[in-house]
Amino acid sequence: MKHKFLISICLALMVANNVCHASQQTDKTNVIDYTPKIHGTVRTKFEYQPEIEKERFEVRNARVSIDGAISRQISYKAEIDLSDEGQIKMLDAFARFKPTTASALTLGQMRVPFTIDAHRSPHQQCFANRSFIAKQVGNVRDVGLAGRYDFNSLLLPLTIEAGIFNGSGLTNQKDYWTNNLNYSAKLQLHLPAKVNVVLSTQTIKPQDVRIYMWNAGANVEIGNLKFEGEYLFKHYKNDAFKNVNALNTMVCYDIMLPKIFHKISILGRYDMMTDHSNGKCNNEGKLIIDDAARKRVTGGVTLSFAKPFCADLRLNYENYFYKKEAVKKISEQSKIVVELMVRF
Repeated sequence: MKHKFLISICLALMVANNVCHASQQTDKTNVIDYTPKIHGTVRTKFEYQPEIEKERFEVRNARVSIDGAISRQISYKAEIDLSDEGQIKMLDAFARFKPTTASALTLGQMRVPFTIDAHRSPHQQCFANRSFIAKQVGNVRDVGLAGRYDFNSLLLPLTIEAGIFNGSGLTNQKDYWTNNLNYSAKLQLHLPAKVNVVLSTQTIKPQDVRIYMWNAGANVEIGNLKFEGEYLFKHYKNDAFKNVNALNTMVCYDIMLPKIFHKISILGRYDMMTDHSNGKCNNEGKLIIDDAARKRVTGGVTLSFAKPFCADLRLNYENYFYKKEAVKKISEQSKIVVELMVRF
């Protein structure tokens, strides 16, 4: 209850602040660009798994989005993935109210304010495949209301986000009613010298068991060198499943080039997760392991043809480490990955 109360208070304060400042906001420009903007991301890849001596080609993503403004305060976005590992999925569908340049209220389906790596779009990823935190443990989109306030206007390097969500997702809304909403909150501290610290929390109830999650992380840029670390802890109410721990760390060094490639990025990553359950019970009413505990070391090189994250060739090798008794998913094993990502 304390968890939900704090997040609700945080969201309520942002709503109140937005309403109070809406009438005070002045815009120096009289011209509004109503033209919808179309964006897209295509990721195609080749993967080879030495352990099973098999390979495949895959269209990992074929995303198309449209966004724009209706007025100075109202904007919108809709994004669909025509090939999320072969599946068509609606990703984002929301309207946003910005009463001031520092604040926003978003209503619809969106990525919930939680974690660092899970918030990156495919074209912003450093590696071909996401971290365990972003893919297995903390990856959530949902329908609801979220608020955001940037305190930079008050000379505080702080951004706060909070949201209340259905827990249903976009595809299960017609007859969905609940008295167990999901809650999420995120705090970002922007420190000097390109240091960004993130703290976030979330509580969800996928089925019968409520789950509580806490996340902390930071990223640092020193010249062409980038570091990032993130930790996630997940607890299942009444100890319905053992606590989950997940960690993601990475380093990236950029080498700028004058010809052909805009830059070359040399990357390394270590991430791990303990046994994980998605929170849905089996036929016996118990939570089971959906993703076995594992560790992974990834090395890679990214060749950027144009501006960073617009046309990248990603070359990665992922080395997985499992316990002997673990059940390995066929796509979660050591592999060589060659991926071409194009953003338009």
